[in-house]
Amino acid sequence: MAACAGLAGCLAVTRDPGARRARALFTREGDELPGFAAVWGVILAFFDRRREWLCAPVAVLLAVLGESVLPLLAGAVAVPLVGRWMRRRALRREYERAADAVAALCGAVVGELRAGREPGQALLVAGLNSGALGTAESAVLAAARFGGDVPGALQQASAGSGLQGLAGVAACWRVAVDGGAGLAVGLARLESALRAERRRREELRAQLAGAWSTVVVLALLPAVGLGLGAALGADPLRVLLHTPGGLVCLVTGGLLEAAGLFWASRIVRAGEEA
Repeated sequence: MAACAGLAGCLAVTRDPGARRARALFTREGDELPGFAAVWGVILAFFDRRREWLCAPVAVLLAVLGESVLPLLAGAVAVPLVGRWMRRRALRREYERAADAVAALCGAVVGELRAGREPGQALLVAGLNSGALGTAESAVLAAARFGGDVPGALQQASAGSGLQGLAGVAACWRVAVDGGAGLAVGLARLESALRAERRRREELRAQLAGAWSTVVVLALLPAVGLGLGAALGADPLRVLLHTPGGLVCLVTGGLLEAAGLFWASRIVRAGEEA
C-alpha cells in the first residue's frame, strides 16, 4: 500500500503543470537528467498511459509478503480486466463529450442564423473545429460550402459515437429546405431536447451514486478484513496461500466476490440503461 501510494504521488507530481514549468525554468538547456531519473520518468510515463498495469506492483507486493505466486497470477488476470473497464469508461466519456458538442453546435448555429447568416454559412462558422461532426467534419463542411447534400452528410455523421443528435439536425435541415419551415426554431427545440437529456442523465447518475458507493464498499470489505487480520497478528496471507483450507476459502471467497460484484453492477447498470 505504501509503494502504491508513493507511485500515485509521483504520478500526480509529474502531471502537475506547475512542476513541469518549474523544471523548465530551473534546468539549463543542454542539461541531462541522471540515468536513474530518466528511467524513473519513463516508468511513470508508462504507468500514466497504461494505468491498468498498476495492478502489477500490487500483485508483486502481495506475492513477496505472502511468499506465493498466486498473487502474480491474480495480477495477470486483473490487468486485462481493469484495462477493459478503463477503456469502457473512456468510451463513455467520449460519448458524452460528443453529445454535448452536438448540443453546443445546435446553439451556435441558431445564434448565427439569428444574426442574419445563411444556413450554410452558419454551419460553416459554427461547425469548424467544434468536434461535433466527428470524422465526417470535412464532408459536412464541404457540402455546406459548395451547396451539396447537407442533410445527407449530417445523417452519415450521426453514425459516430455520441453524434446521434446530428440526425435531428439533418431532419430539421431537410424540413427547412423542403417545406420552408424555420431552421432556427427547429434547431432551438432540438438543442433544448438534447440539454434536457443531458440533465436527466446527470440526475440519474447522481441518484445511482449511492448504489455505486455501496458496490465499492462491498468490494473493499475483504481487503479490509485481511488488513485487520494482519494487524491482529493472525497472518491471513500465510493461511490463505499456504494451507489447504485457506486455499479453499480463497477460491470460494474470490468466486463469491466476483459473483457479487457482477450482480450488483448489473443491477446498477440496468437502472442506468432504463
